[in-house]
Amino acid sequence: MSDPAVSHHVAAVPHIEYPPFDPTATLPDDALIAITFGDARSRYRDPRLLRVGLEPLQGFELMEIWRANGPVRTGQEGLIRYAADVDFLAGVLEIDERHHGGIVGAAEAAYTAIRGFLSSSSHPHLLRVWNYFDEINGGTGDAERYKQFCVGRAAGFGVSATGNYPAATVIGRRDGDPKLQIYWLAGRVAGTAVENPRQTNPHRYPRQYGPMAPQFSRAMLIANRLVMISGTASIVGHASHHPDDLQSQLNETLHNLGSVLRKAASQAPDIPVELGRRSLLKIYVREPPSLPAVQSIVREWLPPETPYIVLAGDVCRADLLVEAECIQGAPFASSTDHSVIE
Repeated sequence: MSDPAVSHHVAAVPHIEYPPFDPTATLPDDALIAITFGDARSRYRDPRLLRVGLEPLQGFELMEIWRANGPVRTGQEGLIRYAADVDFLAGVLEIDERHHGGIVGAAEAAYTAIRGFLSSSSHPHLLRVWNYFDEINGGTGDAERYKQFCVGRAAGFGVSATGNYPAATVIGRRDGDPKLQIYWLAGRVAGTAVENPRQTNPHRYPRQYGPMAPQFSRAMLIANRLVMISGTASIVGHASHHPDDLQSQLNETLHNLGSVLRKAASQAPDIPVELGRRSLLKIYVREPPSLPAVQSIVREWLPPETPYIVLAGDVCRADLLVEAECIQGAPFASSTDHSVIE
């Protein structure tokens, strides 16, 4: 027998926005999670608030907030703290590498915990994941920390026979903090993985990229009204393009975002195929002085009302200078708030 709550709420999506951050304010009751960046701190100790130590270059006055569709319940299970409504759950896990012998052990412990949590959760479907840790490009060859993270993630979470992985971002902080930070969106109902026709599926990458291929999908379509696109860079097929050329890399990245959006819209026609006011973007740049160049390219590509944040962070491949991710929502006929992705 089908769950009536699932049937009734199958079209629901979280409401996501970039409002101004007020460190003296409390989070609204309907918040599932709020993320701040850099040194931004709140005086209000709320388990739904997460600070990520990436320096904001643009949008430093903003926060990211996911709003629920109804009453929110919060809790903690082992290492994991969470907030959920009837449709979606936001989870957070922060783990010290030093207690697990390094990034491999920390990633394995973290994803083992997430797998166990999801297996008994009313929101068992992992839709979108963010991973942040220090010195992502440290080490050489198979010992590079990103490659080692991929090994630990696979050991903890397992390898999918179908390749139906969540959308994901993995970015390196530069704050010297030995903490692996993971936060995610899970759903009562499964999403639909979306791939990019211009790129090789990550879980099919050749051995040259490490002993364990990355486990993520290029995007996740949620209830045909929202697509959450993974961290995306200047990669065509499986190869990095335009070494040492920020402008060309960002142009290629935006081409890739457009390709994923077109693929998602082919499955969910209400999803807009163009980046704009229905989009929320995060752009990660390796070199903070490149901000004016990034802003110039964004002005050429995107309408001026497009909300976006630029953060200083290291991309998973040392030859990549920039990465971008996007959340794109289908408009509701009654919606007048263009800052909210619904």
